[in-house]
Amino acid sequence: MLDISNFRKKINEKSRLIGIDPGKRRIGVAICDENRKIATPLKTLEKKEFHIFKKELDSLIKEYNIDGIVIGHPLKTDGTSGNSAQSAKDLAINLSKNISLPIILWDERYSSEGAFKIIRDLQENSSKKQERLDRDAAAFILQGFIDYLNK
Repeated sequence: MLDISNFRKKINEKSRLIGIDPGKRRIGVAICDENRKIATPLKTLEKKEFHIFKKELDSLIKEYNIDGIVIGHPLKTDGTSGNSAQSAKDLAINLSKNISLPIILWDERYSSEGAFKIIRDLQENSSKKQERLDRDAAAFILQGFIDYLNK
């Protein structure tokens, strides 16, 4: 895992990133354009064994020509870590051992809340909203990161 300055040094000026919102049952995935201006929700993956998740992630990395990975780090509102934050950190560590792309943890406080506000009025059933929530939260995380990166 890298800090922001080292992550920035390792990615190309024009590069696509993938954002991950790790959850207990599902993992939201989003990507951004090569100019790193807009994050777009991509899909929701079911949380399975790590090797299955890695295989699905590898496929997305190749398909979309991804140069870096941004993983949501769900800190508590006071900035401390809990079980979810440790789980995200463990995911980042495991990925960094198996994928050569730069990886960064990004504070995702309020990302699910922000994504929920975006989709709450959609005329979809609740299971569709939940699936959409995960990938929208990933886009919310990635958009926050690329906005910071572009300052």
